[in-house]
Amino acid sequence: MKRASLLYLTVLACFLSMLLFAAAGSVDSISTVFSTERTTEGLYEGPSLETPQRVRSPRLKGSYNFAGEELPMEDMDIRKRLDRELLTNTFYHSSTQHILKHKSAYFPIIEPILREEGVPEDLKYIAVAESAFRDFKSPAGASGVWHFMKGTAKQYGLEVNGEVDERYHLEKSTRAAARFLKDLKAQMGTWTLAAAAYNRGAAGVKNRIQQQRAETYYDLNLNAETARYLFRIVALKDIIEDPGYYGFFIEAEDIYHPDYDYSTVLVTKSVTNWGDFARQHGTTYRKLKVLNPWLREINLTVSKNKYEIRIPRR
Repeated sequence: MKRASLLYLTVLACFLSMLLFAAAGSVDSISTVFSTERTTEGLYEGPSLETPQRVRSPRLKGSYNFAGEELPMEDMDIRKRLDRELLTNTFYHSSTQHILKHKSAYFPIIEPILREEGVPEDLKYIAVAESAFRDFKSPAGASGVWHFMKGTAKQYGLEVNGEVDERYHLEKSTRAAARFLKDLKAQMGTWTLAAAAYNRGAAGVKNRIQQQRAETYYDLNLNAETARYLFRIVALKDIIEDPGYYGFFIEAEDIYHPDYDYSTVLVTKSVTNWGDFARQHGTTYRKLKVLNPWLREINLTVSKNKYEIRIPRR
């Protein structure tokens, strides 16, 4: 029995040796396929068994600005902070593609209002950074594309109540945002600091400037969100203006434009049910809401104000 076992092991060993010898000729080709040759920069070129992909970091450009104010790109801290936001938004594919697809539906409305209000068109990228063109309420209660807080919205003439919330009215909220940002610029001195104050509040930024003896946004040590805020705006601006540089290619037929051509109906009396109103005007409640997202309830109580309601053309 012991001799049989010994013979079996001997035969098995010989068989394995033959297999190894036969495979030796193909080792070189296998090692070539899965080569991980180190380059002079210390990086690996070629496929990898662990992660069979190649991800290239976008290189920083020579200069960047926001509303005509240059970023101090000679400072390594500034370069690293901007690079972080470029990486985040370059590889946050779903959100960035959503922005690129929707910009043609939003910018043609936003840009003329900013020009009329006499503010730089770069301020439109604040809306992108705030909401990515999504009408939603933040955990803090900010709403609409420009993410106005309720108190600030009312201060700048927007109606906000249970039935109407003009923070969701793109034209009206854009005009309010432009005026708000003009006031912040007057207080803070630069558009860069105005943007920071839009996020953090003017009082909060002023306190940090005084405490830290800072002169610019880039000198300030701020809470994480506001410290990243301006860099996120600039990163989104550059990706939107030069999407191909960052690997985004949106075909013309995939770009979103305004949902419907519409006419306007002036409402001067209370509406008990917008569904009935929609049917009377040959449309649906859903389409009515798409064109008038600032209508927040199924009904509307009219006392003094008049309301322009958009109806899809038949």
